[in-house]
Amino acid sequence: QVQLVESGGGLVQPGGSLRLSCAASGSINSLYVMGWYRQAPGKQRELVAAISGGDTTTYADSVKGRFTISRDNAKNTVYLQMNHLKPKDTAVYYCNARLRRPTMTFALDYWGQGTQVTDSS
Repeated sequence: QVQLVESGGGLVQPGGSLRLSCAASGSINSLYVMGWYRQAPGKQRELVAAISGGDTTTYADSVKGRFTISRDNAKNTVYLQMNHLKPKDTAVYYCNARLRRPTMTFALDYWGQGTQVTDSS
């Protein structure tokens, strides 16, 4: 069993900040790319940011300069620091991890349950 548990979402004022966390637990042999996606009402899920095992990062254009993704490999945890939040950032944020379990020779994607981020404007 593998679980991704997210925390840190909530209601924030315009221009405010939030920090999301996602911890992967369970039977994990190798943890590769970890990332954050979001889905606003009526829209498709989109990539917000991702980070490789070697700390290479990628960001959606809409969040560059405002959001920072990081990871703690010792804790199998990925973070998303969100600053200068805007109304358009309101969405459910999902953690994603590509990992390989001990009994498998290939990696699979796992998802968290989602955490709501709402701009209060």
